[in-house]
Amino acid sequence: MKSEEIINLINENGYLLADGATGTNLFDVGLEAGYPPELWNEERPDLVSTNHKNFIEAGSDIILTNSFGANKYRLALHNCEDRVRDINFAAAQIARKNADLYEKKVLVAGSIGPTGEILHPIGPLSIEDATDAFTDQAVALKEGGSDLLWIETMSSSEEMDAAINAAMKTGLPTICSYSFDTHGRSMMGLEPKELATLSDKYKNVVIGYGANCGIGASELIGSIMCFSQSTMNNDQFIVAKGNCGIPQFKGAEIIYDGTPEMMAEYAVYARSLGAKIIGGCCGTTHLHVKAMSDALKNQSKSIEFELKAVIESLGTMTDGNVQMIQNYLNPEISNQKVERRARRRRSRRRSGTGRSCRSSCTRRCSSSCRI
Repeated sequence: MKSEEIINLINENGYLLADGATGTNLFDVGLEAGYPPELWNEERPDLVSTNHKNFIEAGSDIILTNSFGANKYRLALHNCEDRVRDINFAAAQIARKNADLYEKKVLVAGSIGPTGEILHPIGPLSIEDATDAFTDQAVALKEGGSDLLWIETMSSSEEMDAAINAAMKTGLPTICSYSFDTHGRSMMGLEPKELATLSDKYKNVVIGYGANCGIGASELIGSIMCFSQSTMNNDQFIVAKGNCGIPQFKGAEIIYDGTPEMMAEYAVYARSLGAKIIGGCCGTTHLHVKAMSDALKNQSKSIEFELKAVIESLGTMTDGNVQMIQNYLNPEISNQKVERRARRRRSRRRSGTGRSCRSSCTRRCSSSCRI
């Protein structure tokens, strides 16, 4: 499928509704903790199919393949690294067959998650090796019938670069998504505007970018607000795929506390902030997606972003996320604070009253220090 066809679908409808969770829903029907859900593409395709059908019937316009961890590094943890092509091909085939059962147009997005390794220059995995691994996955997903590729839950620019370069080899339009933590940044310290900049560099292949997973729906909406303030290219659209509330341990199980009503509000907030593809991530069932679908159809009026109202509707945010949002909403004030902190540091260095430059040092930093 060409990028223009997807963009036309979005323009016709105003938005597209993606699906919800894969892994957590398969856990509910018998997948054991620690067992890779991707292997069920060959072992239990019936249950994978049911998950796809449930989401399509709930209103999803896009379903993601059950291939998130189907790269050779993740599969090697289960001695299945030689099955990359077969597993990804099967994942796309299952999704394609279910999408084609319905009269309405349903897009199949080939899901590509992180390798689980740390890339150069910090870690041992080279960008070239990561690109090769993602290429094996992307090619099989295309051959199995994917309309587009969906790179998700990334945390580093190096790994995102590798995945996008792999996607480019297929010619399929691509969506890129980071996962942001309690400070509004990815695990590797990146913030939304950096993904916007990276995606703009690949605007010929990346048709949309955004956030998925992370903490809860409230904080993901915070990330989407930041994206809305840092859009680099009007031809690329924003994507929101948040978790269904906050994960909580209940015995040996992980439970997500989001209700269908809460996820419906989340969906309307996401659209109000400019997101054009909206879905759910961990913990999101077809019941949540049905509520999201109904809300998006029936509530045409946008909701103005007010931080207090978002927290009251969708749940708490950490102080770090709140600060990140305020920085994006008031960039001039944020820049002034940064400059004031820099001036104070320079003043302390000149006076010799600054902090020690490292924990083992007993001296105070000054302009004459050569440590």
